[in-house]
Amino acid sequence: MKHVASRGGRTKSALWTILGILAELMLTAAAICALYIAWQMWWTGVQSEHNQIETRQSVSWSDPGKSGNVTVAKAQQGDPPVQPQSATEGELIAQIYIPRFGSQWQRNLVEGTDLTQLNKHGLGHYTDSQMPGQVGNFAFAGHRNGYGQPLGDVDKLQEGDPIIVRTQDYWYVYHYTSYKIVLPTQTEVVAANPENPGATPTKRMLTMTTCEPKYSTPTHRWISYAEFSYWAKVSDGIPQELASQNANGTVKFVNNEQSSFLSSIDTLKPWIFGALAAYVIIFISAAVAWRWPYLADVRAGRRKKADFSLYGSLVRLQPGVLPIRLLLVLLLVFAAAASCFEWLFPWAASTIPMLQEMSNYTAI
Repeated sequence: MKHVASRGGRTKSALWTILGILAELMLTAAAICALYIAWQMWWTGVQSEHNQIETRQSVSWSDPGKSGNVTVAKAQQGDPPVQPQSATEGELIAQIYIPRFGSQWQRNLVEGTDLTQLNKHGLGHYTDSQMPGQVGNFAFAGHRNGYGQPLGDVDKLQEGDPIIVRTQDYWYVYHYTSYKIVLPTQTEVVAANPENPGATPTKRMLTMTTCEPKYSTPTHRWISYAEFSYWAKVSDGIPQELASQNANGTVKFVNNEQSSFLSSIDTLKPWIFGALAAYVIIFISAAVAWRWPYLADVRAGRRKKADFSLYGSLVRLQPGVLPIRLLLVLLLVFAAAASCFEWLFPWAASTIPMLQEMSNYTAI
């Protein structure tokens, strides 16, 4: 009878071990899926912000917001100058400010609307549409989800909201008027006269296009319209819509263009290799100082051998006392997660057809 009970106990223990391993594998798969969503919705935006900062630093545009005395630029009369007259693919055309999206919201606008430009630079100008300040339709596109979701909040725009376009030398202030949702084939929304396609344009308009719906397969396009209000010179200061004034009359640039620490990171490779180097150093130091106290206790009979599990075994096989073992495992987990962001997820998004369709990924 004792022998039968022992066999039953071992069978039950083996079954629970197998179930535990399956549960750990499922939790691991869930964690990887969650990390993929974080990569798609957050990290691609960090990379895009990094690229946009580099682009702005590569041009010699003045920064009126950081000068000693910030002034409100006077609205100019007459027809606005058109700038730039033309642009090449990927060239910085303007910086866009939409206060409704947040006081620090700012995106680059480059020439071209292919995925490389939208993923890397923020917003892309339709090459066949008009330039800022020109009579007709100044039209551009941007993602609504992922890559910094530059137009993720278009549904929050209200009539009269300012949309400010800054080129090298001029400010162009437009005000939001309306929106509509169309099929991707309805390209007349970016025509020179979207209200009457084919007719000669008579006013200066701005059109923003993005995907609809926001979080699933984009079957339609969300179109936002704005009309030109006035223009100003960058050398004169900043538009009233981007200015704030304190009690003593000092004018400040609301959007101070502060970038996050993460946006300074070009690649995760130094962090991955740094974590692995720290792991090796701590591992060797712990092995010399404490060896493997858990395994020693099991061999000496002071502790019962625990059932096998993936993560439990990983912790127990590290040298040193428990806090050191946990630190070593955390370093490995960090390196694994960062490796997913650096290599696995970009590969999956550009190779697996379903993920390709969902992510619109291109290397940035």
